[in-house]
Amino acid sequence: MSITNFLSTLVAFTPEELKDILSHFSKESIVKNQTLVHQGDVCKFLYFVEQGMGRSYYLNEHGKEITQWFFGVGKFMTSADSFFQQTPSLYYLEVLENTVVYSISKENIDLLFAKYHKMEKLGRLVTIEMLTKMTNKINAIQFQTARERYDYMLSEFPDIAYQVPLGHIASYLGMTQETLSRIRK
Repeated sequence: MSITNFLSTLVAFTPEELKDILSHFSKESIVKNQTLVHQGDVCKFLYFVEQGMGRSYYLNEHGKEITQWFFGVGKFMTSADSFFQQTPSLYYLEVLENTVVYSISKENIDLLFAKYHKMEKLGRLVTIEMLTKMTNKINAIQFQTARERYDYMLSEFPDIAYQVPLGHIASYLGMTQETLSRIRK
């Protein structure tokens, strides 16, 4: 999904507004496995994923990677608390395949929020969607069986099994790779 289609689907921007808004984004091609944010760094950009897949993860006390979230096509990708509050990130942010993104700095997103009331509406709608999805994930981990969590993930990310290593998927779902393999059979 293009960023223009995404923005237009959520909010009725005029062509002039869209042109101005898009001028604040930079299009980037990022190679597979590139880390965009390291744990402890301040996240400087919000990324819109036009093509590809990304994830956020942290290292547990044993140094094992635990996937917090996946970011697919047509979604914004960032370390949200770090980006919006300009504080050190608790997470790493990386792309899992060759990816095309549109990036915008905190300064520029704030400028657009101040300039266009419709951008504030867009921000609210995106935030509500992200909050709802995070709540659904927490509820799935707390209250659903491993199979139900896997089915839920497939409803959110239908092609994920072809894009992401199984170890990342298992950690996202809060299960071992062996459990994930049994469910997939």
